[in-house]
Amino acid sequence: MTELQIWLNQTLGGELVFTGLVSMLPVVELRGGIPFGVGIGLPLPLAVLASVIGNMLPIPFLILFTRQAFTWLRSHIPVLEGMISRLERKAESKKKLVLKYEFWGLLFLVAIPLPGTGAWTGALVAALMDLRLKSAVPAIFCGVLVAAAIVSCIVLGLLPA
Repeated sequence: MTELQIWLNQTLGGELVFTGLVSMLPVVELRGGIPFGVGIGLPLPLAVLASVIGNMLPIPFLILFTRQAFTWLRSHIPVLEGMISRLERKAESKKKLVLKYEFWGLLFLVAIPLPGTGAWTGALVAALMDLRLKSAVPAIFCGVLVAAAIVSCIVLGLLPA
């Protein structure tokens, strides 16, 4: 066990917190958090709980502050322009689904546990579409729950990886 893991176990509840932190990461999200939690010894229900909470914690902040962050980054760190433009193009490509199906489109975008989808992508799309928290967060949360169920089935061997 690493010193970080020992410290987390002694001070913050260990595996639950670490699993939640892994699930907060973009790209990894709960797709990696659930298998990680199970891999470090959590029972599947606790790994799912920690992963869902960790995956959802940054979402309201992303929806509220993405536009402002992009504007600030463009003006203060111009070298990031390419990355920001790529993220905006990615969100724009997913926007049609959300516009067409609204709540269900955002839920579906978040629910499919594949690269380029997930809560972070859903929050980015919601932010760039100026969706309100009260409409975006429930759709993203429901999508995260569906993704958690799919990933759990994969971890249990009920679905192919």
